[in-house]
Amino acid sequence: MSRPPAVDCRGLSHRYGKFTAVSGFDLTVAAGETVGLLGPNGAGKTTVIRVLATLTPVQQGEVRIFGLDARCDTMDIRYNIGYVPQQLSIEAALTGRQNVELFARLYDVPRRERAERVAQALSSMQLGDVADRTAGTYSGGMVRRLELAQALVNRPSLLLLDEPTVGLDPIARDGVWDQVDRMQAEFGMAVLLTTHYMGEADALCDRVALMHHGELRAQGTPADLKRDVGPHATLEDVFRHHAGSDLDAATPAGLREVRAARRTARRVG
Repeated sequence: MSRPPAVDCRGLSHRYGKFTAVSGFDLTVAAGETVGLLGPNGAGKTTVIRVLATLTPVQQGEVRIFGLDARCDTMDIRYNIGYVPQQLSIEAALTGRQNVELFARLYDVPRRERAERVAQALSSMQLGDVADRTAGTYSGGMVRRLELAQALVNRPSLLLLDEPTVGLDPIARDGVWDQVDRMQAEFGMAVLLTTHYMGEADALCDRVALMHHGELRAQGTPADLKRDVGPHATLEDVFRHHAGSDLDAATPAGLREVRAARRTARRVG
């Protein structure tokens, strides 16, 4: 019997008062697949991610994660996912190890496996040597890798990443994705990510879905979408074609700068 899709989202709509953030959104992500969710400021990307993470309720439509209903199976879904939000999710006063241990407890990682899982998650993000330093002393790239260690400590079947590399330099971004690729290959997890780095989406994603004004405007492989726009089109050309918006990115470094970048990023989704 085949495994149900990691994400099966049909007719999702969500309103904040009179404002429609998402309208009739459909998306399927297969187990083990990497899908990029692209779109300009206010497109509705973060709302979709938060609904899939069961942090925002399903108002209209149907959302299933590995066959589990996001309306009523929220706790079972949370045990199957890892989530890196736009907003800062670390405790600066705790050490890196303590931050990951906290998430291991939240994910109910068995006590007998907890220490090893925490150490493996930190090592996989190349944070083993600084695990016992307080997170407030970490650089921006280290903070982002610590957040990924938190999200991966339960070995999720689905990893949800909302602008995970915003503000990182190219070397730090490559390091993050190298580790995600390795974990995906080892554990077969699906990945759904939002990003404004078109190079990331083009290189990493099996498929991309482009949102604008809360609606799905296009989806397909990067190669197919580029071919539809023109013979020499880039994914950035595809973005502009469907959304009419330039890309924007900040380049913070350090914990304080990450907070500033995340405040900006919250206006992106």
